[in-house]
Amino acid sequence: MELASEDKLRLNVLLANQPQAIRIDESRLIVYGLSQRGEAKVVLNPSGAADAYLRAVKELISGHILGSPGGYPVYLRRWTRMGQMRDQSLEQLLMLGESEAVVAVVGSPGLTPELARRAWWAMEDAENARRMLANPTIAASDMGPMLAAYLVEYLPFETEHEKMMESVRLVLQPGLLSEETILDLWRKSARKQAYLVGFLRARPDDLPDQPKPRADAEAIAEALADELRAGNAIAGLLVRVTSAGGQGFMKTLSAVLAKPPNQEVVSASFDLLRGYFSVLRPEGDPNLTIDALLADGQAFAGFDGPLTPPEGAPADSISRDPVSDSVSPSVRRILKQLPEATPDLAAMRVLSGTGYGLIRPLLPDPATLGSLMRRKLTPVTEPLQARIARLLS
Repeated sequence: MELASEDKLRLNVLLANQPQAIRIDESRLIVYGLSQRGEAKVVLNPSGAADAYLRAVKELISGHILGSPGGYPVYLRRWTRMGQMRDQSLEQLLMLGESEAVVAVVGSPGLTPELARRAWWAMEDAENARRMLANPTIAASDMGPMLAAYLVEYLPFETEHEKMMESVRLVLQPGLLSEETILDLWRKSARKQAYLVGFLRARPDDLPDQPKPRADAEAIAEALADELRAGNAIAGLLVRVTSAGGQGFMKTLSAVLAKPPNQEVVSASFDLLRGYFSVLRPEGDPNLTIDALLADGQAFAGFDGPLTPPEGAPADSISRDPVSDSVSPSVRRILKQLPEATPDLAAMRVLSGTGYGLIRPLLPDPATLGSLMRRKLTPVTEPLQARIARLLS
């Protein structure tokens, strides 16, 4: 389709002025150009079908920028999706007026703060903001707070829980939000488990409204001082989980598991637990059922009795068999200094193995959610909550 002579002239003038980026408003039929002097626009006057006219406009722009009259080339689409665009091509992509080209730029490892500014002008979009904040260079630049503010403002309109969780994680990077905004987001998290997951991902040991350390936290740290100095990672984890930060993590994770809206949030919670206690299971997700996981936790601590002493009995009154040969030397040394830590170690081991193996037998349908999902997951969540409660006691 031929462009109107006036449109063709004005577009050529726009391109001759070497714009930094081009944006096309397809609904209003306006082409915008960003330059150092500001923003210019060309109002289009199609003589036929709007779609065909816009295609002709993009062909003219592409022919000028890339020397290819075919618009945004098919091979270029493939390369940008695969992350194979050279950094020197990024500026050209922003001048094509193509949304897919902008997406390619914001996802490029070679993105600079200046190119991020141009890309954001070309296409303000929550997904683009997340992509750019995932880039440490952009997050640390002047663009970081601007993108974070956009995501916070957009959060109420997000419908996908994974995007909510990731947005909160990204905006909580240091230096992006004011403390007042963070606290406001935390208050809203009371009604949004997905937001809580974002907080747990971003700052697991530094959540707002920190609780007190566990009552025996100081005694545990003193008893295990030699092990800590010797680099016993399991001892360090026990001290961590009984600290104020660890108690905040466990309390918040328990709140998420109490009422998760869907399986995405459940899986994210399990990932968080497994990551937090990964020292106990460096091989990763064991893919165990709940019964196998509970038995594994008992065996790990060389313990065959209940996780808690009888009511009214002191913690060190728990009866257990002599520590078996299968118990690791690190655990043996902890139990030598702190025998009453047995149920804590067993609970930690259980929580380190949470994964999809717990969900699969109970929820074969990934679409199950809400109260029905929570009822079906009770055989898993109740034992896990009991182990969390043990670590909070």
